[in-house]
Amino acid sequence: MLRKLRNRISEEKGFTLIELLVVILIIGILAAIALPAFLGQQKKGQDSEAKSNARNMVTQVETCFTETQSYATCDTLAELQASGSQPPATIGTGAGQVEIDSAPVGGDLYHINAFSKNATHRFTIEKNADGSASRTCSVNDGGCNASTW
Repeated sequence: MLRKLRNRISEEKGFTLIELLVVILIIGILAAIALPAFLGQQKKGQDSEAKSNARNMVTQVETCFTETQSYATCDTLAELQASGSQPPATIGTGAGQVEIDSAPVGGDLYHINAFSKNATHRFTIEKNADGSASRTCSVNDGGCNASTW
């Protein structure tokens, strides 16, 4: 009996076609489950970067305000750098940039919009008249749930 098993094992030199097809099928199923989860992670990372840029820009604007006592003089890159601040992101309205707006509220308040690199999300921090800050976002998916973050 052992001789027959040894002979049979020595005769088989590879895998059957069915065995290879089963392995390929299993790999395909695992890939179909895992790929969508991995693709969403990049978008979430870009959203997190935009949120961080917005929070850091608030710190820079508040630092500039302590010297100038007006948010209207703290809404450009040159004005922030003149006060000794180093903004964490590029100022502008493009993907991956941060926009500072103090004009609509007379210089006493500000709006900071941070744009995600995926170019579909905008995260906003707005200083309210009572000194509190409100946070909103433009799209309810990815890193933004229920319009607040």
